[in-house]
Amino acid sequence: MTTPTVRKLQLGNELRRTREAAGRTPAEAARVLGGTTSKISKLELGQSGITLGDVKMLLEFYGDDPDHVEWMMALSRNNRERGRWSGYRAAFPEWFRIYVDLEHDAEHIRWAEVELVPGLLQTEDYIRALSASTPSVSGPPDVDEVVRARLERQEILDREQPPALNFVLSESCLRRIVGGPAVMAAQLTHLAELADRPNIQLQVRPFDAESTPGAVYRFTTLRIPAPGSEPPLEFVFCEDLDDARYLDDHEALRTYDATWSAMQASALGPVESQRMLRDVAQQYAKGRPG
Repeated sequence: MTTPTVRKLQLGNELRRTREAAGRTPAEAARVLGGTTSKISKLELGQSGITLGDVKMLLEFYGDDPDHVEWMMALSRNNRERGRWSGYRAAFPEWFRIYVDLEHDAEHIRWAEVELVPGLLQTEDYIRALSASTPSVSGPPDVDEVVRARLERQEILDREQPPALNFVLSESCLRRIVGGPAVMAAQLTHLAELADRPNIQLQVRPFDAESTPGAVYRFTTLRIPAPGSEPPLEFVFCEDLDDARYLDDHEALRTYDATWSAMQASALGPVESQRMLRDVAQQYAKGRPG
């Protein structure tokens, strides 16, 4: 089932697209609702909810197609619902919760990582060791809740129709020790096993790879399908220590597409990467990392 966050983003995206197709300005749309252009901007960015009545008024003003109106009305129902962020899910900081919903609904995820194993691929022991050593502005984390929340994220890997997943990992992700050699040996073995799955492509970018623009950055791109012939939602997610950016403008998407292609081209192929993962895992298992 589509998450409330993604329904709201899809609704906003379609409201903007329909307005632009009708040749109407945000100011004209605002007058229809008796509001401001700021209100229209927030609606179209998926940053605020909208009533069924307001959706209907806007679509009638835009002269929208009846079939599309019907789909939009269905989409707008319950668009004010919030994600379920109580209990162990509260371990996710508020700025990260949008990403969790986008990840849940994505059909294709590309992840470039430069230092640590991506959260979707982490073993429980790796999560525990990493969480125990990660600083937080709100105080020490509840490690058990962090583990449970992150393992729940990983359930998308085992669903009937999992997303297509592409990863480019810096060799640093393999060499940076989290939890000790035994934890790292199990973690890298897990990565090698995941790389056997048909929907997962994992590449390692070795230290001696040719330098490429953007190679020092970590980011994730996500594509979320829309019903019927509607265009998919596409986002770039860039995470900092205590905040994140969600980019969806065409120029940003093109820039990160080019960066991804350059990083992927300079990485080892999937077979060579899997061999390297197993080799480094054996080094850890023998107590001789590096």
